[in-house]
Amino acid sequence: MVRHIGPDKSHRREISLTKLADLFPDESTARAWFEAQRWPDGVYCPHCSSADVSAVIGGKPMPWRCHDCSRYFSVRTRTVMEQSKLPLRKWVFAIYLCATSLKGVSSIKLHRDLRITQHTARNLAHRLRKAIEAEGHMFSGSVEINETYAGKECKSLPSAKLNRLSGCGDASKVSSAVTRTYR
Repeated sequence: MVRHIGPDKSHRREISLTKLADLFPDESTARAWFEAQRWPDGVYCPHCSSADVSAVIGGKPMPWRCHDCSRYFSVRTRTVMEQSKLPLRKWVFAIYLCATSLKGVSSIKLHRDLRITQHTARNLAHRLRKAIEAEGHMFSGSVEINETYAGKECKSLPSAKLNRLSGCGDASKVSSAVTRTYR
């Protein structure tokens, strides 16, 4: 017997919110985690890709300086977090909420859970969706979608044929199997 393992099953391995709060107790821990994710082989300049960088003592917004291009940068530079005043710890929680939600997360939920304004939550959700979209296509090759309702209403179809159309979609739409190739 083949057992279907789907994203909604209880066997998923994820950490809880309390465990996440323990992993990221403060801002410096979140910054260190983001730096380890972004630069696993050592810090380099996001502007010129030089490895000749040094830490700036007391450099609060920009803790790194490149000696080749003389520019300051942080872990936020050239990422979706750039120009954001939101603490990195809140970014961690927002990423967690978006990644663990089966149907997506609304800006209202981010607003309530992270205690940020709804406008900030909307911008945060938009940036995270853009980052996920920029990572590449989720599909490759041929993807077939069965019983898809697409197109305009079929007013020209006889009423007898319209009544035979079934499914979850609008009965006045054309039903067809669609195959789309992603590259």
